[in-house]
Amino acid sequence: MKRSIALTGGGRAVLMDSISYVGAEDAGAVVVSGSHGGTSSARYVLAQPLVGAVFNDSGCGKDGAGVAGLRLLDAHGVPACAVAHTSARIGDAEDTWVCGVLTAVNRAAAAAGLRPGMGVQEAAAALAARAATRSTA
Repeated sequence: MKRSIALTGGGRAVLMDSISYVGAEDAGAVVVSGSHGGTSSARYVLAQPLVGAVFNDSGCGKDGAGVAGLRLLDAHGVPACAVAHTSARIGDAEDTWVCGVLTAVNRAAAAAGLRPGMGVQEAAAALAARAATRSTA
């Protein structure tokens, strides 16, 4: 599944069950995926100029592997966050959009106002608003 949603206040979110679906047509969007937030997922994000990315923390995994990609994206200035695996089904972007609650944010996402406990729709709107502000400055 992959679908685009216009965000109130401008910008768009693209929901995709797997981050591997991200492509050039998603440039400038906030991508909400059902994928884990590991480094292999982050590499897909780095291939496109995205406003930000949302992943599933997948229970975080051994040595934080489920969210390790957030650090990689932070090193490239890309805001990224992950939702609790207990709040949204892994591999289900629609459930992530509707029910996801953030558990982890990188520094770039925190600078955009994202914080643990925030819902995904609010987070996507904040990322889009920050991107719009930066493009007009």
